[in-house]
Amino acid sequence: MKRVLLSAVLCSLLGCGVLPGPERNSPSKLYDLVIIDGRVMDPESGLDAVRNVGVIGGTITAITSRPLSGRKIINARGLVVAPGFIDLHQHDLSPEVQRLKVADGVTSAFEMELGVTNIDEWYATIEGKSAINFGAAIGHPTVRTKVLTGSAPLHDTPLGESTTRAATPEQLKQIGEALRRGLEQGALGVGVAIEYTPGARPLEILEVFRAAAAFQGAPVHVHVRNTEPPYHWMETAELILGVVTTGAPLHIVHSNSSFGGDAPMLFEMIQAARSRGLDITTETYPYIAAATEIRSSGFDDWQTWPAERFNRFVWPATGERLTRASFEKHRPKGGLVIIEGMTEAKLRPTLVSPLTMIVSDGGTGENNSAHPRIAGTYARVLGKYVREEKVLTLMEALRKMTLMPAQRLEARATVMRNKGRIRVGADADITVFDPTTVIDRSTFKHPLQPSMGIPYVIVNGISVVNAGVVDTTAVPGRGIRARSVHRSSQHQP
Repeated sequence: MKRVLLSAVLCSLLGCGVLPGPERNSPSKLYDLVIIDGRVMDPESGLDAVRNVGVIGGTITAITSRPLSGRKIINARGLVVAPGFIDLHQHDLSPEVQRLKVADGVTSAFEMELGVTNIDEWYATIEGKSAINFGAAIGHPTVRTKVLTGSAPLHDTPLGESTTRAATPEQLKQIGEALRRGLEQGALGVGVAIEYTPGARPLEILEVFRAAAAFQGAPVHVHVRNTEPPYHWMETAELILGVVTTGAPLHIVHSNSSFGGDAPMLFEMIQAARSRGLDITTETYPYIAAATEIRSSGFDDWQTWPAERFNRFVWPATGERLTRASFEKHRPKGGLVIIEGMTEAKLRPTLVSPLTMIVSDGGTGENNSAHPRIAGTYARVLGKYVREEKVLTLMEALRKMTLMPAQRLEARATVMRNKGRIRVGADADITVFDPTTVIDRSTFKHPLQPSMGIPYVIVNGISVVNAGVVDTTAVPGRGIRARSVHRSSQHQP
């Protein structure tokens, strides 16, 4: 009794609270879902130990070494229990593609590079039908197209003459107003793909940053301008200028394909900017070939290319390596084209850098053309680059797939503070995989092959993959939107 009283007095003096959930579970308590005997790995806390995880509703409510009882039990002995993977760069959220995403361990996917034209309309088309959590940026490319032409698709790569036209001062004003409307509707940021809209002059890009800066935490996700020597790095300088001038956060997409062997220099620039208080992040995907729409404006000068440049292009539908004649034949009908240009030696620094998040840049083109990253990105990192080649440790890889992308969005959408983590109180978005067998199966010839070695995926407490089988009827995914609060109205502490 004296010990109990002494303990109570000490807690009162030291500010102790009730012991957290993991250590105060009654064996008789019944959880909706229990994952037993798994190797629980949480990049935020550094936890890496065998534990039992209890879920009630859509929330993790217990992480403990004690036995737990549940309505549903998943035996994860020999398996890793990780936060669900978060993809900040996904273009296609159709039901068919979502099935590939969950088979690859993804529980949340976001259209942040191209963005969408109308936030309310886009969310409405997916709400209640999604296996995974979803969200989007307001898209400068399609907003710009709508302002310059009067119409634009809800979500697509901008094409046509309007992509190369400069906006008038009045059109710049309209573009800025449309971006701000999207942010007011809860867009997670602003998507900018300058390579596809070369008509957007640096002043226009600065106005995009100004629109984002008016909203607390809204990042600008940018596909950099396609510059040629001797103007390399000017495309990066205009972005850093936008951050310095406005204070808006910047996220540079696919450092591997946009910068290639120059990526380490980009990382030096980002680190220097971050050390001076600038909010700049970046990403990579684990492939040495890129893909894009063959009709994009970045290829408008194709007739001037030397013959050997066409040999870098592969038409995925047939596997043929293109020539000038075959490029001309395929371009009018459209579709994704594979672009070879990287090497493993150039890719690995982008995977290893502590600055990069893992993304897929997954999308589909005409005639179901696709890059294998749409289906295999996350399993490829875990299988090829963690287990087989030991380029990354398992915890490092998980940090890049879970915590880092959640942190990129959480200043804008506070719900993301409960994603990308395995802890009591976090959302029950959980990926369970076998570290000895997980691997991608998608290839450039067969890009839609699902990954293997990921037997269980839980989204908001609901299993969407059970014993390796995707449940096509489960739609627990939720739309993730930001609070529509203008920066100037934020309470200042």
